[in-house]
Amino acid sequence: MKTLERTITQINHSFADYFIIHHLEVAVGGIRVVKKDNQIYSVSPIFVLPEHQGKGNAQEVFTMVEQIYDDAKSWKSGTILQEKGNCYLYEKIGYKNTGTTKVINDKMTMVFYGNHL
Repeated sequence: MKTLERTITQINHSFADYFIIHHLEVAVGGIRVVKKDNQIYSVSPIFVLPEHQGKGNAQEVFTMVEQIYDDAKSWKSGTILQEKGNCYLYEKIGYKNTGTTKVINDKMTMVFYGNHL
């Protein structure tokens, strides 16, 4: 949904890291980790191609990212409320719904999650 220009700008931010998600040497998605203040990190976005969803790739990536950023005191992320699979993923890996939502339009509401280590 983002423009190419906005995506390139986000990739070039000095406070964020992008990783390509691979499965069996094939690129199947990506994740962006944003460094916040006080050892707080956020994931925005994470995506896995539809044909590779439901295979544990995202769960494994979260584990790897949390190991890379082992100084993190907490993690934050947001996802689309209507994407039930995304919400299930966050809850499955231990993130808690913060109760905060943001209505984008009549078909999309963002819901926010956090994980305190």
